[in-house]
Amino acid sequence: MARIRKSDIEEVRARTNIEDIVGEHVTLKSAGVGSKKGLCPFHDERTPSFHVRPQLGFYHCFGCGESGDVYTFLQKIDHVTFVEAVERLAGKLGYQLQYEDGGEAPDHSKRVRLLQANEAAERFFQARLGDPDAQPGRDFLGARGFDPAAAQRFGVGYAPQSWDALTKHLRGQGFTMQELQDAGLVSTNDRGSSYDRFRGRLVWPIRDTTGKTVGFGARRLLDDDKGPKYLNTPETEVYRKAQVLYGLDIAKRDIGRSHEVVVVEGYTDVMAAHLAGVTTAVATCGTAFGVEHIKILRRIMDDESNRGRVIFNFDPDEAGRKAAMRAFAEENRFVAQTFVAVAPEGLDPCDLRLQRGDQAVQQLVEHPVPMYEFVIREQLRKHELRTAEGRVAALRETAPIVAGIRDRALRPEYARQLSGWLGMDMTTVRQAVESAARTAAAPPPDPYDAPGPGIGPSGEYAIPTVRLRDLPNDPVTRLERDTLAALLQYPRMLADAQLDAVLTANFTDASLMTVRDAIIVTRPQLGTANWLPAVQEEVPSSFLPLVTELSMAPIPAGGEQEQIAAYVRSVAAALVERDLLRRKSELLGELQRTDIEAEPMRHRELSEQLVALERRKRELRELVG
Repeated sequence: MARIRKSDIEEVRARTNIEDIVGEHVTLKSAGVGSKKGLCPFHDERTPSFHVRPQLGFYHCFGCGESGDVYTFLQKIDHVTFVEAVERLAGKLGYQLQYEDGGEAPDHSKRVRLLQANEAAERFFQARLGDPDAQPGRDFLGARGFDPAAAQRFGVGYAPQSWDALTKHLRGQGFTMQELQDAGLVSTNDRGSSYDRFRGRLVWPIRDTTGKTVGFGARRLLDDDKGPKYLNTPETEVYRKAQVLYGLDIAKRDIGRSHEVVVVEGYTDVMAAHLAGVTTAVATCGTAFGVEHIKILRRIMDDESNRGRVIFNFDPDEAGRKAAMRAFAEENRFVAQTFVAVAPEGLDPCDLRLQRGDQAVQQLVEHPVPMYEFVIREQLRKHELRTAEGRVAALRETAPIVAGIRDRALRPEYARQLSGWLGMDMTTVRQAVESAARTAAAPPPDPYDAPGPGIGPSGEYAIPTVRLRDLPNDPVTRLERDTLAALLQYPRMLADAQLDAVLTANFTDASLMTVRDAIIVTRPQLGTANWLPAVQEEVPSSFLPLVTELSMAPIPAGGEQEQIAAYVRSVAAALVERDLLRRKSELLGELQRTDIEAEPMRHRELSEQLVALERRKRELRELVG
C-alpha cells in the first residue's frame, strides 16, 4: 500500500475540525472554554465523560481512557486503517493526497469502495422506480399513502426483476465482482454463478448516522418471489445490522433536541411517522432491538436529567409482546424513561396514518404507557387472577419487576398499583417487593480475589498508570494540577519570565512533577503543533493518561480570549507566589539560624535573597494585574 506524504497527513488533520467528525456520532455539548463533551462512543456510560478539544484536535474519555486525534477516532469508531482514515477526511475536504512515490493514488480503501458501490446502487434503484416494470412497487407505495415525493425523500427505489441488471450497471462503472460481493449486492449460488441479491423488490437505503448508505432493505412484491418478506443486506464490512437504525440519519437532530426517540418496527412505519410529524422515529433492520442500538441512541440523546423518553411501538400480537419483553430486558441501560405505545385495534403507524390521519399517529406517541406498567400487565395477563393460586403466582412474577425499577421513588406507587391489579392487600405486595429487592442485591466483591497493587496477572511487577482521579484532592495539588492543565492547553499566554518561574517552582506531587519535567525538556517546541505530542512522548508510558487528561480538562474561565489569558496568568501566578512563600520561609529560617557576627557574609547574602524575593513577588503581581 502506498504511503501518504507526512505533510499531507498534517495538512488534512489541520484542516479538519474534530468536533464535526465526532459530532456525526456523538451529541456534543459545551463543557467550558474550548471544550465539548458527550457520552463516550467507546464504552457504556450514563454521565458524559468524553471530551473533545477542537483547538487542540484531540479527544479524551475520562471514563475509559480512550484518547487520540481525528484519525484515531475514525480508526476506532469505523474500524478502518490509518490510511483509510486519512483518505476519507481528504475526500471530505476535496484535498488531493500525494503519495511517497510521487504519484496521486486513487481512493483505494476497501471500505470507501464498498460505500461507493452502495451509493451507486442506490442511484440505480431510485432511477428504476420510474420504469414500467416497477408498477407493483409504485402501487405498493400508493396503497400505503406514499406519493413520489415521499419515496424520493426516503430514497426508496426498485430492484428490477432481472438476474444481473444491477451487476452489469455497476461493473460498467468500474466495480469488480469481488467488491459487489463484499458489499452484499451480489450473491453466488451453489454452482458458483453470481446474481443480483435484490430482484423484483422495493428497496430502502439503510444509512449510518453520517448519511452514508451502508446497506439495503428490500420488500417482496411478486407472488412468485419465494424469498422472505423482507430481505436485508448481509453483514459486511460497512453494514452491521445490530449497529444501525433505519431513519436515524434524518431523525438524529430532532432526537438530540427533544431527548425523545420513537422505535417502530418497519421502514414504512418510519416513513409514515415522519410524514405525520413524528420526526424522531427509527426502526431496527432485520434484528431485535439490542444493546448496540441503545448505545447509539444514548450518545445522541445525551440526557443527564432523566427527562428523555424512549417510546417503543410494538404490534399487539405474540411477536410484538416478545419484542417488548426483549426491550424491557435492556431497559436499565437507558438513562431516559421508557414507554410502550400500542395503537387501537393493533394498527401499526403506517396503517394508522392511512386510516385515521396524521393526528392519530401523533396522539399515539403523545400518550404512551410506561414500560414498567406495560410489562407488569403483560405478566398479569398470563395468570388466572380469580384464583388465590393465580394471584400468588402473578405476585411472585411481578414483584421482582417492581423491585427492579431504577427510580426508587416510583417503587411504592407501582407496588400500590400492583396491589389493586391483583386485588391483594398492600402489606403483602410491599413485603414481596422488598424480598425481591433483597434477593436481587449483589454481594460485595471479595477484596482477596483481586491481585495486589503493582502485580500483573502473571505475577510480574506492573507499573500502574496515573490519571487525574489518582491525584490527591488537597488545595496545593489542585493548584499544581490546574496550572499544568492551563500551561499544556495555552502555553503561549504566559510571558517568558512567568513561564520560567512556573517551571522552576517546587511541585509537591511527584506525578505532576514528572509532567512538569517533560514540559521543561520539550520547551524548545512549546506552543507548536507538535509540542503536546512531544510532551506525551517524553513522559513514561504510565504517565501518558495523566498528560492527556490535563491537556483535555475543561478550563474554568469565560469564553473570551482575554478571560482565558487572565485565568492562565492568575493560576500560574498563584503557583509561583506559593513557591516564593515557601522559599521565603526557608530563607527566614536559615537567616534566624545564622549568627551575624560569626557569618556576616552569609547573613548578608540571605538578606539580599529575601529582598530579591519580595521584588520578584511585586513584579509577578504587576505582570498578572
